[in-house]
Amino acid sequence: MDVILLQRIEKLGQMGEVVRVKAGFARNYLLPQKKALRATDANKARFEKQRAQLEANNLARRQEAEGISGKVEGITVIVIRQAGETGHLYGSVSARDVAEAVTKAGVTIDRNQVLMDRPIKMLGLHPVRVALHPEVVVSITANVAKSEEEAEVQKKAGGFVPTLEGGPTLDEILAEVDEATAAEQPTEAEVQPAPAEPEAKPEKKAKAEKPEKAEKAPKEKKSKGKAKASAEEE
Repeated sequence: MDVILLQRIEKLGQMGEVVRVKAGFARNYLLPQKKALRATDANKARFEKQRAQLEANNLARRQEAEGISGKVEGITVIVIRQAGETGHLYGSVSARDVAEAVTKAGVTIDRNQVLMDRPIKMLGLHPVRVALHPEVVVSITANVAKSEEEAEVQKKAGGFVPTLEGGPTLDEILAEVDEATAAEQPTEAEVQPAPAEPEAKPEKKAKAEKPEKAEKAPKEKKSKGKAKASAEEE
């Protein structure tokens, strides 16, 4: 079935594009949610007539979503569920459950804004994407636990922590996590910068040795007497 998109649909197209989708997807999702119109000649003319107003409304909604995205991005919501010792839930956590948890945290959304490929069926920390607007998507974390105390343990441990019969209690696990976290923190001595080494003083230039005075060749003394004697002998 060919439809005209009235807003951006992830992995499908932008507002105003005519795309071909499965008939069931159009009838069960796009058309009832008013995200698209059947691509008839009459609807195409109707869309072009209202395009400017639709784009203005879309821009206003996007700006509103961008304004609250900072409050939602990165938050962690807690969802309490019953589960077995191995962490498998007795049931599941759906998009509706996540939407209710986010709304409880202070930002109202509906289940259609929660982008999940499949329900959550395990305890632990699960990343979830939330579309505040078709063009503004943020990431949150769903902390699925059996109690508020276990949710705190999972938050500190970074995921599901099994509690077996006869094993450590939650308080003991929390204490171990705190000790491990403290051990990873650098000590005060490690944080302090090492004292700077004193700068090496530049070596004094060695005084240039004075060149040894060349020994003066002894002047030959001419003996006047010897000269006279040799003259007389001749």
